[in-house]
Amino acid sequence: MTTIALNYFRVQKRIKSGVGSITFPRINWRVVCFVTFFMSLSLLVYYVWQVRYLTGGSYLIGSYERQITEMLGEKKDLEVSFAENSFLGQAQEKIRNLNFQKITSVKYIQLPDSSLARAK
Repeated sequence: MTTIALNYFRVQKRIKSGVGSITFPRINWRVVCFVTFFMSLSLLVYYVWQVRYLTGGSYLIGSYERQITEMLGEKKDLEVSFAENSFLGQAQEKIRNLNFQKITSVKYIQLPDSSLARAK
């Protein structure tokens, strides 16, 4: 048992001497502050650029939506105009086929009262 205790004591002593000999590198706080400031500044610039890009995109979407509503209104007007022109064009074509002529004067036919049938 004594040998185990002595070996354990030696191992413990080596570990303590090894830990004491470890040296951590010194941190240069100026470099850390500079890097942090530079990263913060670049992230801020990137954020502003993204916001500008997003705003431009939403403005374009709004203008395209206005153009779409204007074009839909024009489309409805053109559909109505086409329907009217199509009907009138067909009517004029049928009038020409039936050989109708334009009236220049109106003449009425006089009928005597005796020529009509009387109802009881």
